[in-house]
Amino acid sequence: MDPDALIARYLEPNPHKPGPADVWLKDYGVSVWALVGYWQAAGHDARRVAADYEVPLEAVEAALAYYKRNHAIIDARLAANAV
Repeated sequence: MDPDALIARYLEPNPHKPGPADVWLKDYGVSVWALVGYWQAAGHDARRVAADYEVPLEAVEAALAYYKRNHAIIDARLAANAV
C-alpha cells in the first residue's frame, strides 16, 4: 500500500499530546516513537512488533513510513526517553 495511504489510514495526532513527535496509531493509542524504538530493539523486525503490540502489520508499516519522513523528530523523542 502507498505510504501516504497507510499513514492516513492508521495514524492520527495524539489528542492529549499534540505535535509531530506524539503521533499515534488510531484505535490502538500506541505512539509511533514507541513502535519505532521497539522495532530498532527487535532487529528491525516489523512482524515481531506487530505481533508483540497486537496491531496489524500495516499499522507498523504506517509508523515506519511516518518515521522515514520524520526521523529527526522521532529520534529526538527516543533520545529524550532514554535519559
